[in-house]
Parts: sequence; structure tokens; C-alpha cells
Amino acid sequence: MSSSPSYAVQDGLTGGEDAVVLKEASLEFARDFNVSEAAVSSIPTITQGGYATGLLLISPLGDLVRRRGLLLLVLSASTLVAMGMALSRNLVSVQVLSYFLGVASVTPQVLIPFAGDLAPPERRGRAISIVFSGLLLGIIFGRAIGGVIGDASGSWKNVYWIAVGLQGIALAVLWWILPDWPSKVEALRKTKEGELEQKRPTYFTILWTMVKLAVTEPILIQGCLINLMNQVVFSSFWVTLTFLLAGSPFNYSTLKIGLFGLVGALGVFTAPFVGHLIDGLVLWVGILIGVLCGLASQIVLVAGAGLNIAPIIIGCFGLDFALQLMQVSIAAKIYEIDPALRARLNAVFVISGFIGQVIGSALGSHIYLSAGWRANFGASAAFCGAMILVLLARGPHCERYTWFGWQGGGRLMKEKPGPAVDLEQEGEKRAS
Repeated sequence: MSSSPSYAVQDGLTGGEDAVVLKEASLEFARDFNVSEAAVSSIPTITQGGYATGLLLISPLGDLVRRRGLLLLVLSASTLVAMGMALSRNLVSVQVLSYFLGVASVTPQVLIPFAGDLAPPERRGRAISIVFSGLLLGIIFGRAIGGVIGDASGSWKNVYWIAVGLQGIALAVLWWILPDWPSKVEALRKTKEGELEQKRPTYFTILWTMVKLAVTEPILIQGCLINLMNQVVFSSFWVTLTFLLAGSPFNYSTLKIGLFGLVGALGVFTAPFVGHLIDGLVLWVGILIGVLCGLASQIVLVAGAGLNIAPIIIGCFGLDFALQLMQVSIAAKIYEIDPALRARLNAVFVISGFIGQVIGSALGSHIYLSAGWRANFGASAAFCGAMILVLLARGPHCERYTWFGWQGGGRLMKEKPGPAVDLEQEGEKRAS
């Protein structure tokens, strides 16, 4: 998929904009509107609620409508809402617009499964890995430059004007590179031209299908459980890292703590290697390697994170590498369930991660403040152990509706691809 790097750039611009805005603006609201910090503390929660709404109601539309139009519309809406935030003059308008900013921030979650659709099966892991790395880099760089903006900017409105500029660049990139591929409904009908015409799904049947998938697909449920725990570990690390680096023996400033996030970029830059590895391995094995890398990083952190900066750097790199390997392997695995359901499968998958982030932020802060850094990273190591148990409960070659057990042997490498083609890709070529 030749356009994957461009998609990664767009994903990074979008992810970075959200991270910068949420990190730096909230405290400025209190000063500018002459209200208490308690009054503005709900804004991040409101934005998260909007993001959850977008995941649930907008991202599944990728299975119903043409993705180019959907992506351009959502990103245009996000740009306009960010502009409205920059022009806001009272707290109520900021709170309302924060919700809609969250709703419109699902561009990456439409784009990632679209990249999986565009890539041939033998290169799908590389395509997803490159685009997913763009999202991670945007978040990491957004976290890092947030400290710089906080020190240098004279107004919170400047943060949103920067967001408008980033979104405008992303919109131009998408308009230039996105192919106008047929919707999944059109593509699959073309593919099944010799079969009985199926009733066109509606928006509400798309949503109902997500509910059914979340309780009837063993592959998806296994992946979501691992993803939830993975995000608990990831979120807990980054939330409590601020406490750790601000205290003794490090005593870092806010700016240094923000810039430390760039260490995470080193793990993300391994995306081409991760994608190549995933395309050669059975996806279950890729998930296992990712969990083991995550466990190893937590062991390093337990051993010395509060004593020296080196274990933190090693743990940060290992954690980001593990996150990427697990996320891409799980996504590629659940995309194999049914090409027609990829947007809905991805929505359920990402919602599980969102829940894990919320749990990780709260749980990590509680454990760190009550029992210290070693207990916090020890709890994260326990979550990695739980991920291994969930993965081992269902082997790498089980049939689609097998819930527990080990079937099909222990082959670790993928078989060489045969002449078969991806069902959706063939339909989209005919429909174009």
C-alpha cells in the first residue's frame, strides 16, 4: 500500500492536535473565564464522552458509506469545531464545543481499518503498523510540545488556532491522497454477483450488529480483553510517569517531563520492522511476543524506575514497542473475521481500549499515590500476566466460533499466500 506513509502523517497530525489541546488548555480556561479549576475540571471528561460517542456512532459508518467522503466530512467538522473553540468567550460554549470536538476526533479510527482494506492480505500488517504509528507519534509529539506551548503561549486560544492549522493540513493531505473506493455494501454486492441479493443494511442494523459481535465472536472478545488490559498498563505508565519524574531523585520541570515523551517515539519508529514481523508470523504469536515485551518492560521498571533514569527509558521504549506490536496484531486478526464488518469490529476493539485507558488512569494514580511506584509497576506486570492467560485460553489456530482450546497444531509462521484474493478488494476493484 504505497500511500500508508501519507496516511500515517495525517493520523499523526490528527492525534497530535487532540493531545496538545487536552493537555494545555484546561487550566487556562479557569483564568480566562474567572472561574475555579473545579468548574473547568469537567472539560476533559466531556471531551472523552464525546470521543466515546464518536467511536460508537460515527466510526461504524465505514461499513456503510464511502470512506473518502466520511473522512473528509468528519475532519472538516473537527476543524470547524476547533475554530469555534478558539473564538469562544464563555465557559458554557467551551464545554459544549469540547463534546463535539471529541465526537469529531475519530478520524484515525475510520482511517486505520480503511488502510487494512486497501492493503493486500500479505502486507496488511505493515500497512496497519505504519498508519497506527502515525497516530502514536501524533500523541507522543503532542504530549511533548504541550509543555513548550504551555511555557511560550500567551493564551489558550493559540493552542486551538494551532489545532485548526494542523487539521487544515491533515484535511489537505486526505483530499489529495484518499481514493474514492466504493462503499463496502457496493463492493461486496459486486463480488457476490451470482448470489441472492442481500438486503442493504441500515445505520441501525450496523449499530445492532456491533452489539452482537461484542458477545458472539470469540476472536474479537479475546482481542478486546487483551487490548483493554494493554491500555490499562499503557495509560497507567504515562499518567504516573509525571509523578515519578517530578519527585525525588529526578525533580524534572514540567517542560522536561513533556519532552521526555519523545523517548516513546523511539519505539514507534520500529513500525516497519513490526509490520514486517507481523506479516510473517501467525498473528497469535505476534500478540504473544508483544505481551512478553510488555511484561519485560514492567519488570525493568519494577527493578529500578524510582532509582535511575535508565530503567525508565528502557521501559518506555519497550512499552511503546509492545503496544504497537499487540495493537497491530490484534487488529489484523479481528479484521480477518469478515471484510464486510471491519469498521464495526474496529469500533468495538477501540472502545475496549478506551475503557482500559480510563481504568488505567484512575487505577494507576490510586496505586502510585497510596503504595508507590514499585507497587504501581508491579500491578502492571500482573496485568501482563493476565493477558498471557487470556491468550493461552484460545490457541492460534482455533476455528472462528471455538471459545476455548487448542486446535490446528502449533505452527508459528504464516503459510505462503496462495492465489486467493481478498473478498472485499476484489469487489471494490469491480465496483470502481
